[in-house]
Amino acid sequence: MHWLFRMSKWARNPPSAGRVRLVLAVIVICLAIYAVERWIGWPDWLTLDGRARFLRP
Repeated sequence: MHWLFRMSKWARNPPSAGRVRLVLAVIVICLAIYAVERWIGWPDWLTLDGRARFLRP
């Protein structure tokens, strides 16, 4: 029911063209990052080794 109210609100007051472009740009960037990670792979230098590194004097 909540989604129906939200859709009716958007139908009465649609978002601006700038906001729509911003949302689409974020979606495209996320899809591009996913595609690079999926087809090329995640670089080893960005992978955590699982243990904390602290500098001890």
